[in-house]
Amino acid sequence: MRRVAGWLAALVVAAGSLAGCRADASDQPLVVVTTDILGDVVGELVGDQAEVMVLMPTGADPHSFQVSAQEVARMRTADLLVANGLGLEEGLATQVEAARADGVPVVEAGEAVEVLDWVGEDASGVDPHFWTDPTRMLAVTDALGQALAEHVRGVDADELAADVARYQDELRELDGWMAEQFALVPEERRNLVTNHHVFGYLADRFGFTVVGAVIPSGTTLAAPSAGDLDELASSIREAGVRTIFVDSAQPDRLARVLAEQAGVDVSVTPLFTESLSPAGEGADSYLAMMRANTEDIARGLR
Repeated sequence: MRRVAGWLAALVVAAGSLAGCRADASDQPLVVVTTDILGDVVGELVGDQAEVMVLMPTGADPHSFQVSAQEVARMRTADLLVANGLGLEEGLATQVEAARADGVPVVEAGEAVEVLDWVGEDASGVDPHFWTDPTRMLAVTDALGQALAEHVRGVDADELAADVARYQDELRELDGWMAEQFALVPEERRNLVTNHHVFGYLADRFGFTVVGAVIPSGTTLAAPSAGDLDELASSIREAGVRTIFVDSAQPDRLARVLAEQAGVDVSVTPLFTESLSPAGEGADSYLAMMRANTEDIARGLR
């Protein structure tokens, strides 16, 4: 009988230990990030010191993606919510503000950068695509590091600072490499046409001219008119544009129609601009995405 009682006591202790482990695991600090690009960056900075939950699935359009009720509930319990801001997450703005109202600390990466406007023939607006310039991402990682240190429970400040410094060195290396690749493109060919206004920051950093966009807006939720396409076709012919770049997640039908309408030999090249690629497909991190896009842009314009 004593042997049975001892076995039962040991079982209770073991069960209690397992329960304690589960409680500790579930108590890990949580950082919720809206886009997969920023999610990758936050993961590089915070490492395994916190759970990083990315809301946007790979290949999604950041302008239109939405979240489930379960994801909304987790947003409201996060230690920190990281958003792009500048109007990018149009389908998520209400949920971000609701989490903020519940007391969740929110850091909008776009607030850390010198903002540009996209400019079309008849309209303009704030450009939210700052990540196409790696030097602006230095300011973003500074802001993210400060927010992670301030709001995420139990973070080792020294380890975080070291990871931020390491990643910023990689950003500087990326910027230098991109400059070398783009230097191979003759100045008269540094003209960009995209599916919508997504490369303004890259153009500003590396000396390109944005001739126009198939969708004359900073969002994919807009739509071009026949007149818009006619105007852009004329600009393409005048600038001698050789390639139209479209986001890999967006249909390229309009770009191909425009290429035909321009009456010149213009190719259509897909890029990863607003979302990472699936794992193993060449653009599954921010750094890899930027390198892949740089190679495709330089090749398409030379």
